[in-house]
Amino acid sequence: MNHEANERLRLWMMMALTFVTGALDAVGYLGMDRIFTGNMTGNIVILGMASVGGHGLPTVGPASALAAFMAGAAISGAVLRRSSKAWNVQVSILLAIGTVILIACAVVLLTSGAHPEWLRVTIASAIALQMGSQALIARFLAVKDMTTVVVTSTLTSLAGESLFGPGNRLMNRRFWAIAMLFAGAVSGAALMRINLSVPVFVAAAVTGIVLVLGIFTWNPSPRGRADQTVGGRAVRSTSWKHEDRATNLTRTPHARAENE
Repeated sequence: MNHEANERLRLWMMMALTFVTGALDAVGYLGMDRIFTGNMTGNIVILGMASVGGHGLPTVGPASALAAFMAGAAISGAVLRRSSKAWNVQVSILLAIGTVILIACAVVLLTSGAHPEWLRVTIASAIALQMGSQALIARFLAVKDMTTVVVTSTLTSLAGESLFGPGNRLMNRRFWAIAMLFAGAVSGAALMRINLSVPVFVAAAVTGIVLVLGIFTWNPSPRGRADQTVGGRAVRSTSWKHEDRATNLTRTPHARAENE
């Protein structure tokens, strides 16, 4: 896979996780008594209004989701703090755990007949834990304009820079990040009509697909990085040549003579 195709795939993987956020926020807000699982701005605003007597506004659910989101981000940050800025084993483990969490939440929603408040708050908090981890992973992987959970800054950049700026190279990614969050919310709200667990299962499946793609495609192979073109001719990078030279120096004189 060439560099351009790899970058495009990375972008769409982050957009897929943005879709997941929209779907799960729809579940949290519509199915779990106005709890945002990914959009923490919404929870903070709800808590602020409730603190001065906003009528009928929940407090326990948004507060629990906010705390869980922060815990997920903090745990993932501690795990990834000393890791190189690339897809690594730690990223894979964190996303795998997140996928398992989403599957477990979906199974509980599917098998439990009633959804009392304590269960809704618990499931929303578990999902928010995963969303906090996902947000930190997206920040760690650093695909430009792809936070996967927040689009207010993306919308600002789209309106203030991409639409009227001198260049519009990022317009598509900014627009599609917003569109994917919207599409996720629409899908989540629609799938809830079948069962509250369905959009959570879908979110788990999408997260799992991103995990598999990340493991096998995120980091180009050494040979893929080495093969480049200059003036239409294929060349090998200097780092690859250094690697060849280092390998040759480790061979025995007899092996080097045979190779030559």
